[in-house]
Amino acid sequence: MKVDLLSHIKEFKPPTLPKVDKDEPAVTKLTPPPPKNVSPKFIDVLAFTRPGPERINGRLTIIGFVSTMAVEITRGQDLFTQISNGGYMWFVWTSILFTVASLIPFSKGVGPGATSARFWNPDAKVWNGRAVMVGLVALVVTEFLKGGALV
Repeated sequence: MKVDLLSHIKEFKPPTLPKVDKDEPAVTKLTPPPPKNVSPKFIDVLAFTRPGPERINGRLTIIGFVSTMAVEITRGQDLFTQISNGGYMWFVWTSILFTVASLIPFSKGVGPGATSARFWNPDAKVWNGRAVMVGLVALVVTEFLKGGALV
């Protein structure tokens, strides 16, 4: 079967744009929807698809990464040495403290975007946590392959 492309091109008509009134602004400003309230039930806050787990894990990872790098820079100890020298208990107590502190707003029914600014919005916080999770895994792998501290 032979197709005549020239005839198809001649028949093509570009779509027409809708007419706009000159008095109306070309761009309308969209207002973001109000933040959704979170169910204050503990099981709902920590459900897999709810805001609790990823935000809490992201915050803990950021704290862990910053403190790990601070000790590496000041003392020259790698992550495994820090954990074996008593750093594990610091991690446990800090994790408990920040987990409880993160759950308090959720237990009152306040959603993650209720008090956020333009730059520190809920999506930025989640993506920052994810980036630091990848960075912490990269730090562990690098220290393991190197056999010592990164710095």
